[in-house]
Amino acid sequence: MALSERLYELRKKRGLSQEQLADQLGVSRQAVSKWESGRAVPETNTLISISTFFDVSLDYLMKEDDSAAHESPAGLMNDMPGKDPGRKKSVLGMICCIGGIVCMIIWAFVSILIPSMSHQISESSVITVDGNGILLILCLAAVIAGAVFLLSGRSEK
Repeated sequence: MALSERLYELRKKRGLSQEQLADQLGVSRQAVSKWESGRAVPETNTLISISTFFDVSLDYLMKEDDSAAHESPAGLMNDMPGKDPGRKKSVLGMICCIGGIVCMIIWAFVSILIPSMSHQISESSVITVDGNGILLILCLAAVIAGAVFLLSGRSEK
């Protein structure tokens, strides 16, 4: 599918006239007409504006092969500003880090304020490390896992 066909298709899906699209892009209606008929191609800055306006990638607009046509336009936005594929990992990482830190703080207060509970947990532990050590290890593991998710989410930007 050529740029002219994709542009026409995107405009129609939004229910816009050529005049309305031209107003949004700051060009004339005749320019939009020429692009859709294949008689002209938008300038680079205008292509970027079209890409942003329709929330599609430049690849989706410009590639004429069938593989780009079968992909979802919204799924092609990984190279556009504001789209972050690592966002889920970053959020998960923050939740793990904050959760681990909060658990350590709570456990510190419980150990100080209610020592009998701390002693009871250490007595019921099957592992040779006392209960306090196990909880501390679990909290630290949550913080470390969260940091790993945060760093891997940031590297995917």
